[in-house]
Amino acid sequence: MEPDQPNQPSSPSQAPRPSKAAAVKPLTRNNFRIFRDIATRWSDNDVYGHVNNVVYYSWFDTVVNATLIERGALDIALGDVIGLVVETQCNYFAPLTFPQTVAAGVRVAHLGRSSVRYEIGLFAHGADQAAAQGHFVHVYVDRSSRRPVSELPVKLRNLLESMK
Repeated sequence: MEPDQPNQPSSPSQAPRPSKAAAVKPLTRNNFRIFRDIATRWSDNDVYGHVNNVVYYSWFDTVVNATLIERGALDIALGDVIGLVVETQCNYFAPLTFPQTVAAGVRVAHLGRSSVRYEIGLFAHGADQAAAQGHFVHVYVDRSSRRPVSELPVKLRNLLESMK
């Protein structure tokens, strides 16, 4: 019998690679200019005593859409253009829990012809580093046809430009 040896890759290409998530570092409040406070609810906690992961995605949706609506760039009831979510992603660094107020920061990371990638950071009260962060991609489409618009409406594009 041969002595136990650690399992070594036979070539560098077989060496384990760190996951993309492992390389992500928490952003700080300074990375964002627009914030919205979100109160946690009792029902947000799961059986492990912290906010359940699916709630974070609803907060992403809330901070993005509330910002657009409140600043007059998106009319969800009557506008010709609506945003459809095509991608979301989140990295978690520290737990959030009820009762806590979460500060959600949002910025535009990429602005395309008919799409925008938002980055969102979720911060515990008084914390400088994000407890969680991720992104959210909207493709803006014609309300009736559900086809991507050829260009974003001017008011929406101007707001998004200011969020970079």
